[in-house]
Amino acid sequence: MSQRHSSISHQRYYHHQPSLQKVCGGRNRRAAVVGACSALAIDEAEGVTSTTKQSQDDEAQYVLQTYGRARNDVVFVRGEGCHLVDAEGRRYLDMAAGIAVNVLGHSDPGWVKSVRDQAGELCHVSNLYHTPQQATLARKLCESSFADRVFFCNSGAEANEGAIKFARKYARLRTNFDANWEQGLLDKILRRGPPTKFVSFERSFHGRTMGALQLTYKKQYKTPFAPLMAGGTESLPFGDLDAVARTLRSGNVAGVFVEPVQGEGGVLASDAAFLKGLRELCDETGALLIFDEVQCGLGRCGALWAHQTYDVEPDILTTAKPLAGGLPIGAVLMKQKVADAMSAGDHGSTFAGGPLVCAAANYVFDTVSAPAFLSEVQRKGDALQTKLRAKLEGIPGVVEVRGRGLLVGVQLDRPAGPVCESMRTESNVLAITAGAGDVLRLVPPLIISDAEIDTAVDAVAKAVTATA
Repeated sequence: MSQRHSSISHQRYYHHQPSLQKVCGGRNRRAAVVGACSALAIDEAEGVTSTTKQSQDDEAQYVLQTYGRARNDVVFVRGEGCHLVDAEGRRYLDMAAGIAVNVLGHSDPGWVKSVRDQAGELCHVSNLYHTPQQATLARKLCESSFADRVFFCNSGAEANEGAIKFARKYARLRTNFDANWEQGLLDKILRRGPPTKFVSFERSFHGRTMGALQLTYKKQYKTPFAPLMAGGTESLPFGDLDAVARTLRSGNVAGVFVEPVQGEGGVLASDAAFLKGLRELCDETGALLIFDEVQCGLGRCGALWAHQTYDVEPDILTTAKPLAGGLPIGAVLMKQKVADAMSAGDHGSTFAGGPLVCAAANYVFDTVSAPAFLSEVQRKGDALQTKLRAKLEGIPGVVEVRGRGLLVGVQLDRPAGPVCESMRTESNVLAITAGAGDVLRLVPPLIISDAEIDTAVDAVAKAVTATA
């Protein structure tokens, strides 16, 4: 091992070993670290630490290969604010935020303290018992929104699965299917039942579990696992109220799922008239209006909830990604009429709403819901879009810059994957794709600074130019 590589590896090993930092100091520090670094050899041929190579090898051999990670992808070991650090010590500006999850960035001191303090007291008791962290979070979510009740779960897909169940139970009771014996008998003779169908929209993404997958637009996600949820889903053109009206007036629709701003679908914002029209059609037909704000909600678009900028209220809202700042949580917010349809035992979860994740979520919610914080998200989102448009003007292949708040997309006339790869390798900036793979999606931590926005804009322009 060269002296330079030895020095670098010693520094990295010491930095990531808190126990060594505590017990080693002064003249003994280097000796202790040198002795311990035998476990952190540098592979001279590959130029990577054993941590990187071992992680890549283990992933390739033992992890189910559903994510398409390249064998030589970076291995991240820690994060600081809007930056990630890999096992080689390289820093990356994170414009992906764990797919719109890490709204407060990485290792926020208050978030870390909340999690550590709670972990030292109580992590899990199941939903057989009350816990103050869950009850407090439920109150905050309801008092900040249209909702009267909350059901906790563990992810966005779970939240949408819960919304499916709640809407179907509500539809069954709304139509009095079970209570009206004569009508129920007639329905059985005519092979009808209570409303069970759902409406979703082209380019939508609602999750990968079987019910949520039925609502999701991309066929390549669904075809290998057909048949999916019984009852079916109508996938309609995004923004087409006439198509929605025809479908809802058939009388067999339990609910309409829509993202106020589509993220995975290509960063496409709904038109206000469209959402208001959906509200009117649902009121007319009795179907529930369900907003999926898993990606666009909780501050991402510059308001606490994305739909609040449209002045339209849903009957149900699903949220998840940013709520606990990186820990797994989901929630279904609902009006009382939906809650009244549910009884004890109708739905449940072992881990959902546990004290640890709710302690984290309470901290995130208190931070993000502050008016000054949300105002800054809107300002920075406007700045990001304005600077992107100015920097990308005249560069071949750029179709449009669009978005809401800090959910921003750059529409290209070609695949955006090579742009993301160039940003990572040439500028140490992370981004992701959306749409048909032709949209560069930027969803940074909401704490991003103006200087970091400038860095990201420069990286985008450089990569788009290099891959033109």
